[in-house]
Parts: sequence; structure tokens; C-alpha cells
Amino acid sequence: MVASKKTKKAMESINSRLALVMKSGKFTIGYRSTLKSIRQGRSKLIIIANNTPALRKSEIEYYCMLAKVGVHHYSGSNIDLGTACGKYFRVGALCITDPGDSDIIRSMPAE
Repeated sequence: MVASKKTKKAMESINSRLALVMKSGKFTIGYRSTLKSIRQGRSKLIIIANNTPALRKSEIEYYCMLAKVGVHHYSGSNIDLGTACGKYFRVGALCITDPGDSDIIRSMPAE
């Protein structure tokens, strides 16, 4: 029970930081635009939903490893990630290019 409470609290903090990025920062949503921004060297952090197909996930991770960009595996599905972004559609991959007022880039590698 303690572990589930801890993950719920971590999930809430990620969602609140993500909401702040959506309001004040710059981001791209989607697999293709995420890969494009990694290749161009703009990306700071990549967030991937847990039900993203394995091949896509590994390809994004490989690009991030080459570009030295942080990857965070979101613990919810693509529907949950879309809701956390404030969108009414599914989001499999999300690239943060400018965090804005949020401290999401500093807080993600610690987890």
C-alpha cells in the first residue's frame, strides 16, 4: 500500500509539472515530431507513454542516447498522458523543447 501511495504522489507531481509546461513552455506532441526535434537538437526531455509499441519506444530511446537527451517513461497509458497534457486525444510521445516556468527537466532524471 505504501508503494502505491508513493507512485500516485509521483504521478501527481509529474502531471502538475506537465501542466505547467503546457501553459508556459514549448513542446511537440507525437512520434514523428518528437523524432524530428531530437534530430534537430532542440529537445530537452522526452516523455513516452507505457503502452507505446516496443519498436517505437526503443527507436526513441536510441535517438535520445545519441543526442544525450533525457527520457522519462510515463507510468500511465497514452490516454492518461494526453489527459495530463490537457488534450482530448491520445499522446504516445511528447518532446519538451522549452520547459518554461516548470522544473520538469531537473526533477525527471532523479526518478
